[in-house]
Amino acid sequence: MYSYRCMTVDEQLAYLTRGCVDVVRAGELRAKLERFEKTGRPLVVKVGFDPTAPDLHLGHTVLIRKMKHFQDLGHTVIYVVGAFTALIGDPTGRSKTRPPLSPEEIERNAETYKTQIFKILDPRTTQVRFNSEWLEPLGSVGWIKLAATYNVAQMLERRDFKKRYEAGQPIAIHEFLYPLAQAYDSVVLQADVELGGTDQLFNLNVGRDIMPAFDLEPQIVMTTPLLEGLDGVEKMSKSMGNYVGVTEAPAEMFGKLMSISDDLMWRYYGLLTELTAEEVLARRHGVASGALHPKQAKVDLARMIVADFHGAEAAEAALHEFDRRFSKRELPQDTVERPMLAGTQIEHLLLETGFAQSGSDATRKVQQGAVRIDGQKFTQPRAPVERLEPFMLQVGRRVARIVVVDQRDLIVSPIPGSTGDEAWLILQNKGQVDVPHPTRESAIARAREGAQASHGRVFIFEGERLTEDQP
Repeated sequence: MYSYRCMTVDEQLAYLTRGCVDVVRAGELRAKLERFEKTGRPLVVKVGFDPTAPDLHLGHTVLIRKMKHFQDLGHTVIYVVGAFTALIGDPTGRSKTRPPLSPEEIERNAETYKTQIFKILDPRTTQVRFNSEWLEPLGSVGWIKLAATYNVAQMLERRDFKKRYEAGQPIAIHEFLYPLAQAYDSVVLQADVELGGTDQLFNLNVGRDIMPAFDLEPQIVMTTPLLEGLDGVEKMSKSMGNYVGVTEAPAEMFGKLMSISDDLMWRYYGLLTELTAEEVLARRHGVASGALHPKQAKVDLARMIVADFHGAEAAEAALHEFDRRFSKRELPQDTVERPMLAGTQIEHLLLETGFAQSGSDATRKVQQGAVRIDGQKFTQPRAPVERLEPFMLQVGRRVARIVVVDQRDLIVSPIPGSTGDEAWLILQNKGQVDVPHPTRESAIARAREGAQASHGRVFIFEGERLTEDQP
């Protein structure tokens, strides 16, 4: 943990603003830090979360980590649970009015938030406040006075509102109340700093704008980046299915993190770990030079993040489980195995395994990020799968072990016979190359002869398993 006592004001400023997108304004933050050094009065740092879902994900923790940075330097961190604002519904990024939550949903979700934030923050020095404490008693006269501190023209400067107004889409009056309610939180708490994601910049600045009307110094506004989800495209979100929940089991969390792209890995290093920019850059140079394998870099990242939420021992266990399932190819007993001709396009492979119903279905699943090979997302539907060794194919929650064969290899497979008994076929290059055989043994013997002539291998497919024949 850092301490302001061993850091200059410049070093404190650099530490607190590291990774931020917006700082409004840095000079004012410096002045507050200088005043803190002289008086010992810590800054009041406020962050609000509406309890709109029962669980937090890693995208939320980017902001919570920045809260911890202030906490490390001895400042007062107030975690505001938006019990009242959730009744309005944040219009940020919405093209239509957001449905509010019921009080029961809010109370239930808020309780889970209170425990989840303490996976990062120190509960002994964190204040948890519900904004219903001061917003519900505000009353009609209070709301009228609050509304008088802002005007409609200022509200319509907000991009979300402006686009909807110009497109003739409705904007409910209560939606104007949301940024005012959030701003009033800052007034009541007398916030020195308010943190939020970049999508919250307008709301944060409303608080800054109205505070002088209450004879308060304007708060400093600081925003952190929005974290991309596992697909590397959309913001991490439960509704998009591209999230990693902070309460997920260690093995599940580890596996999801191993599925991100190599490029996205560096973004996660910068936003989800306490490594400095210099330390992250050194790792990146190590991968570029070949001194550090990209898979090892990703393993290190996953281990760090899982350890933050579940402890070092659980992180090591998750690593061993991942290695067992994917690196050593030890699979659950009900995992099917399928052959793949070397160089098959991914969309054709999905059709052959039954993981897609049509070519368009296969393309859609790939484009939606549902297809992973050995835990890594596959994004090109028509690209060939250039693998020589067996690999894990995952489509959603369906998993298969794919054994790679080439055009010279032969596969012995059972089919129902005309009398109800099994018959055995010999397949090569996806086609039948011999008459059906009445027994498994006769088919294998004939396949061995063919494989010897073509310098290929023989595989036996039965009971959803594909094993190489070892004569």
